[in-house]
Amino acid sequence: MNSTSATLDWNHVRAFLATAEHGSLSAAARKLGQTQPTLSRQVAALESRLGILLFERVGRRLQMTNGGRELLAQTRIMGDAADRLALAALGQSQSISGEISITASDVFSAFLLPPVLHRLRGLAPHLKINVVADNDIRDILKREADIAIRHSRPTQPDLIARLVRQATAHFYASSGYLKLHGRPKTLADMGEHDFVSIGSPQQMLDFMLPLGLPLDEGNFPVGSQNGIVAWELVKQDFGIMIMADEVAALTTGIERVLPQMEPVEFPVWLVTHRELHTSRRIRLVFDLLAEAMGQSAA
Repeated sequence: MNSTSATLDWNHVRAFLATAEHGSLSAAARKLGQTQPTLSRQVAALESRLGILLFERVGRRLQMTNGGRELLAQTRIMGDAADRLALAALGQSQSISGEISITASDVFSAFLLPPVLHRLRGLAPHLKINVVADNDIRDILKREADIAIRHSRPTQPDLIARLVRQATAHFYASSGYLKLHGRPKTLADMGEHDFVSIGSPQQMLDFMLPLGLPLDEGNFPVGSQNGIVAWELVKQDFGIMIMADEVAALTTGIERVLPQMEPVEFPVWLVTHRELHTSRRIRLVFDLLAEAMGQSAA
């Protein structure tokens, strides 16, 4: 970028960045809480200011031009800096303190929350954080937690929910298990293997049978209600289990089973109560979680 960047309107840059990352004007508009025509005008204004075409329409989709791809790297740096500045200002200048409770599944709490909590501690060192690792849905309205990370959208009208991303999962097993029992090549082959269950075998069957896996309760000889324990059983060669790809990527000695299989997608919702509008500490943690979980999807 040249000296022109010093006079760019940040709203126009942010509109371009959101459109590039979400792949459409409509999705970007939802992300920024704007109308699609407003966002389109902002992107067009940036193109006019720079004198280059950033997107071109291919069929019904937008595709970035070479100029857009070159600009994207720079705007991501700008966007990260802006997010860090806003969060740092909120966390430090307003002396955030007190206690906040975050609830998420045991697997999410153990594997994916710690990096976010390190950053939160740096922004608000006086804040006390309680992580409630629970696979059951906690009742936000009854203040069993301040913020919840869920995989379904809550229906209560008094809650604030933000869809931060669509996560993906595949089937995984340890290299030791696959070496001993063979690597399945088709869905039909999966019926000859052991699986590790999270919860009851019937719960797992209710989830897996629609995916086309020819399984019955006999395929689940071992399992646990605790997701961390179940994942450890997979690591110890007990069988195959479905797991979020980002968790599997953090685990050594694990291989994806049926790598050609389409991923299983599931939403990640961030949920809190309406105190978000008045509590600085809840706003800080909510925004940080939304930013961090959104970035991890990229």
